[in-house]
Amino acid sequence: MTLSAEFEAKTNFPHCIGALDGKHVSILPPPNSGSLYYNYKHYFSIVLLALVDANCRFIYVDIGEYGRVSDGGVFNNSSLVQALEHNTLNIPPPSDVPNSQDPLPYVIVADDAFPLKKYLMKPYSL
Repeated sequence: MTLSAEFEAKTNFPHCIGALDGKHVSILPPPNSGSLYYNYKHYFSIVLLALVDANCRFIYVDIGEYGRVSDGGVFNNSSLVQALEHNTLNIPPPSDVPNSQDPLPYVIVADDAFPLKKYLMKPYSL
């Protein structure tokens, strides 16, 4: 079963190929690192960025960015965004879904910390 078929079967969300989020992992800062690892939550950390499939299995991870960098910043600096921007992941082109007249792109879902992109869907903000 494809990534999108698994998401659709579990969530009734067509054309979803992954869920993305970042997590701050608490650390003792390296000597003389200043505020590089100090995050907005007021502790020292590194950032774990992960993309998971519909069964919560990791399909991409980026570990070790400074804690001061936001989830969106980690994503923008990742090899994942490069692959998505250059279309090297063999993601199918937009296609029709039932009850729609327009082709729907395949997307990754993420929270509001990430940028809105043609391949990245995030919650609607008022």
